[in-house]
Amino acid sequence: MVFAPTSEWTSWGRVNRAPHHVARPTWRQDIPAVVAEGRQRFPSLLPVGLRRSYGDSVLNPAGAVIDMTGVDRMIAFDPATGVLRADAGLSFDALLRALVPRGFFLPVTPGTRFVTLGGAVANDVHGKNHHGAGTIGCWVRRLGLLRSDGREHDLGPDDETGLFAATIGGLGLTGIITWVELSLMPITSTMMDVETIAFDDLDGFFALAEASEQAFDYTVAWVDCLAGGARTGRGLFTRGRHAAAGPLEAGKAGGPTIPMDFPGFALNGLSIRAFNALYAWNGRRTAGNSIQHYQPFFYPLDAIGQWNRMYGQRGMFQYQSVVPPDAARDATAAMLRAIASAGEGSFLAVLKTFGDRPSPGMLSFPSPGTTLALDFPNRGDGTLALLARLDAIVREAGGKLYPAKDGRIPRDMFRAGYPGWERFASHVDPLMSSMFWNRVGP
Repeated sequence: MVFAPTSEWTSWGRVNRAPHHVARPTWRQDIPAVVAEGRQRFPSLLPVGLRRSYGDSVLNPAGAVIDMTGVDRMIAFDPATGVLRADAGLSFDALLRALVPRGFFLPVTPGTRFVTLGGAVANDVHGKNHHGAGTIGCWVRRLGLLRSDGREHDLGPDDETGLFAATIGGLGLTGIITWVELSLMPITSTMMDVETIAFDDLDGFFALAEASEQAFDYTVAWVDCLAGGARTGRGLFTRGRHAAAGPLEAGKAGGPTIPMDFPGFALNGLSIRAFNALYAWNGRRTAGNSIQHYQPFFYPLDAIGQWNRMYGQRGMFQYQSVVPPDAARDATAAMLRAIASAGEGSFLAVLKTFGDRPSPGMLSFPSPGTTLALDFPNRGDGTLALLARLDAIVREAGGKLYPAKDGRIPRDMFRAGYPGWERFASHVDPLMSSMFWNRVGP
């Protein structure tokens, strides 16, 4: 029996916890047999990776899940072209440790290296360089997709059926991504040339973003979401590029780990306000130019293992939106005012502008405009009420939310943000489902 019961299965946000049946294949050739058994035993299946998604897109308690993290080998790599083909379960962490010393880097990476290649494609992840590089889907040359009928498809951007486009950002619902062929980016150093600049308000952020995107590959800002009045939107803007010279040394593994859940009272309005004030003060004090390794630049939170335990037993909600350019200034200000008035601040308030490079994915999240990402401790009805107020602001501005980070988006909000959802639904594998899709799908 391939599928074994587990008492608790959760996402990175840890709000939803439920027993699951889990299969853990270790070779690509094992996957068809796993799917065949799952088809006989369960009403639905869902492939998952390292489960760094915050919400319920990696949960399927009504059926079963296939943990792909054991299917993690490199298949082929051409150093002349920088083209890699690898199993879908290979983590970005392992990939970087193998390829950075050879002078190659990921063309797009999210804020954690603990994601799988298949998971990154299934969520069409973006990074600090979206304004130039787009999403990871823009760099996928081909992929293997096993459907529940037993057929494996070799798909690329030339696919005319729509299945490739549905799989990029398709949350694992179109079938099981078995391998991915990806174009990598050459680098001459693992060091980053970085500049941090303090800004006083949202106008300062937008001015810096506009001035930086032509000259810098990577841009991102932290904002103090509890600062009000004339200081609304104050924060720290970081821009960077790969250094031209330096060592080619992969990052180090390990670091301290939070051993247990923080008590529920540890994160409250006062502690979050104090943290934001201290972070803003220290950022202004240390602002300027620096040379740093890629790991703290791209993955600062990875330095602390199990950092999600800071949010306690009840977990956290991640809320990430994007609003179009013409509404970005007013909508972002309105969201920050709503957060400040509710007193439910976020430690990790990240602000960035997206570029206009389109993704091949039908459900891809990034679109031209401004994205605000926030983490909120789960305090029940009060937190949900705040998120509903943010929904109203985003929807009125013509924006949308990120499915990979969502754990409670209403069906009508999802459909308004993704008007092509019905076309996507026509490509969903009849055996694949998730808590997320049960909530927002047909």
